[in-house]
Amino acid sequence: MTVAYGPKGLIGLLTPQANTTVEPEMAVMTPPGFAVVNARLKSDKGTIVERLLDYFEHYLEAPSEFANAPLSVIGYACTGASYFAGPEREDSVIAAIEAARGVPAITAASAVVDALRALDARRIVLVSPYDGPISDASLAYWTARGFEIAAHVSAYKETAAFHPIYSMSLAEAGSGLDSVAGVGADAFVMLGTGMPTLPPIAERPFVDGAPVLSCMLCLGWRLIVAARGGTPDRESLRAFLLDQGWRSRLRSAMA
Repeated sequence: MTVAYGPKGLIGLLTPQANTTVEPEMAVMTPPGFAVVNARLKSDKGTIVERLLDYFEHYLEAPSEFANAPLSVIGYACTGASYFAGPEREDSVIAAIEAARGVPAITAASAVVDALRALDARRIVLVSPYDGPISDASLAYWTARGFEIAAHVSAYKETAAFHPIYSMSLAEAGSGLDSVAGVGADAFVMLGTGMPTLPPIAERPFVDGAPVLSCMLCLGWRLIVAARGGTPDRESLRAFLLDQGWRSRLRSAMA
């Protein structure tokens, strides 16, 4: 079954409640013929960490927000929840979601893992929007996934704005890349689905010859590959990283 605006595939996307980055970046990355429907991960907990934990506790039932829409794939645009769950529990919940819904389920964190494995990248540099316990959980997650962290830099800044990550500027997001050039890595990963990452990647898809990825770039790639019924590989990732279609749409969106 297809829908009018998504004859090639319908992507169901679950986004943290205050996140203002996921939907614009996903709109930019979605090629003609595919459509995205979005629902919000919601929590009334008082702190960011508590909300992340609460989101994950409801991952299994969250797709009910889409009712019986004919989804091709389900995406969870929240890396922080995966960090606190850990790889083993994340994989178990993803499998349960897929069994219950009958379509692929992909988290932002698992999309990055797929991308790094497709590239045979082991030694990575992390550009992070986090501080404190989220940063610690992030480092533990990527290490547990089998990656060597060559360097880690945080672009986090205290702010009086509505959210320290979602209100981050493009300059702040891109500045982290400048500070880790020359480290030597198989890949650079800009973390978080709230930090704006597509403009920095569009300007500089490689640093010292290594690809620059982000959680949103990898999630967009994986969701579209899955909606097409394909499997993740180096060729499709490299083509997506260098794709001129989303770059053109990004320029229009920011004009």
